[in-house]
Amino acid sequence: QCSLSELMYYTWWLRTSSKLKDNKMFGTCNREKLWGLLCLIQLAVLALADLHAQPPPRRGMQRVPNIVLVENMATTNRKTPPAEMEPKFWNDLAHAELQKRINEPLNKNRAKNVILFLGDGMPLTAITAARILQGQRVGYSGEEQLLSFEKFPVTGLSRTYCTNAQVADSACTATAYLTGVKSNGLMLGVNAKVNYNNCTASMDPANHLTSLYDWAQAAGKASGFVTTTSLTHASPSGGYAHVANRQWQCDADVLEYDNDPNTCTDMAQQLISQQPGRRLDVLMGGGMGKFLPNTITDFFGNRGERLDGRNLLTRWQNLHPNGAITRNRDELLRVNITKVSNIMGLYGSRLMEYHLKADDNQPTLAEMTGVALAFLNQKPNGYFIFIEGGLIDYGNHENKLGIALDELLEFDKAIHLARIMTDPAETLIVVTADHGHPLSFAGFPERGNDILGLNNVAQGLDGIPYATMDYAVGPQQYMNPNGTRMDLTDKMGDPEFVMPSYIDLTYGVHSGEDVAVYASGPWEHLFTGVMQQNLLPHLMAYASCIGDGAKMCG
Repeated sequence: QCSLSELMYYTWWLRTSSKLKDNKMFGTCNREKLWGLLCLIQLAVLALADLHAQPPPRRGMQRVPNIVLVENMATTNRKTPPAEMEPKFWNDLAHAELQKRINEPLNKNRAKNVILFLGDGMPLTAITAARILQGQRVGYSGEEQLLSFEKFPVTGLSRTYCTNAQVADSACTATAYLTGVKSNGLMLGVNAKVNYNNCTASMDPANHLTSLYDWAQAAGKASGFVTTTSLTHASPSGGYAHVANRQWQCDADVLEYDNDPNTCTDMAQQLISQQPGRRLDVLMGGGMGKFLPNTITDFFGNRGERLDGRNLLTRWQNLHPNGAITRNRDELLRVNITKVSNIMGLYGSRLMEYHLKADDNQPTLAEMTGVALAFLNQKPNGYFIFIEGGLIDYGNHENKLGIALDELLEFDKAIHLARIMTDPAETLIVVTADHGHPLSFAGFPERGNDILGLNNVAQGLDGIPYATMDYAVGPQQYMNPNGTRMDLTDKMGDPEFVMPSYIDLTYGVHSGEDVAVYASGPWEHLFTGVMQQNLLPHLMAYASCIGDGAKMCG
């Protein structure tokens, strides 16, 4: 048998040599040239034989897999609305959207109010899946739906990396979208000169950053935040805390990370006693334990977490004698917003519960948003408020997609309510995420296929169906002991089902792609294109004439 290199070599030699009869070595029978001729003859024979040989058996599909899948998909149109089969439907839809965009006037009013909605850990893939789930819950196929914020007139993309990390956490991102400065991961409200867990540097005022909370207060506006996590969670804390470790939520946490709480002021204490936290008009979320000493039991039957004996809720009430502290849905909805000076809501010892697991005593994000906006809408100079759907992130970390998407839909309800309760002529609403999660939406499932189910058109080469949605990294690979994939046909459907992941870890991770930005209201047109995440507060400040930077009011 001749090797390929031998065939190429001898073919070249024979073509470049003179005629055999002119070769001085012909008389001695040039073995190499004869060997080359034999190789060429062998190659020709093999080529002719291959023309008639049966091809070897192939595993799986006999055609390009993607073509086969698309052909399968093309034969399943049972859920396609009849109107969509007519070209007129699509042309009319496009023309209506075109006219809307042509006739959309530029809103250059001064933004009296600014609302920043943050979907923690909300990648574009989750937004797409949530819109489909929303439609499927009410009998539609789902793909044709839009969430309320997807109807905003302007969209852009935000770049989320930290100064020291390719993939961000919720601390460095909060610092970026609330202070306008990018910083290191795991830190809040300090510049990138501060190293992780460095108490001395983080307590140095020279390293502190001001935020939209500060800017609004300096302009005489009201301010506050609402979250489904805790009051000391990273996202809302990026605007009031100055720490080198996002876990310094109370004095016990500071000690746990080998620092002195008498030197490193914890986040709960900063929120209640320092600027701008002590001047916030609205505070709603979970995390009661961080504000109470470990010698008492909180409203939810759990011990407080503080070791210093401080009761920071009493401290807050003394600072705001006309303020209301609410601990459940009933207390929140009964607040007389015309008679209170401030509203604090604490609806859990730690995080709030997922919406699907909460009882009737826990208010929804929309209910918290409604009370907060009704209260703030009374303020003559306007306000800035940060509202976070924080448990989207936790659902994704657990790879419980059904939970994460439900939290996203609850987040959307709050945004929809905010649009109803405010005037777009004077209120700028911005919706974005801090970072994504490695969630994939794969294959060629049929229109209307259960978004939380298995692909109903294709299977893997092992003949086992796969989930339409799955995660790159997470706690469940679903492998049998022999290394084969499990068949999940009878396991999916529960919202708490842990979706499959490719890489096995105990906890899901973040992803580093850009996240979407949606804007509606005064100067909405500034929020388009691909932007650094830290640009967002500068744009909001410009539109509302707050802060030390450029302003629309000059």
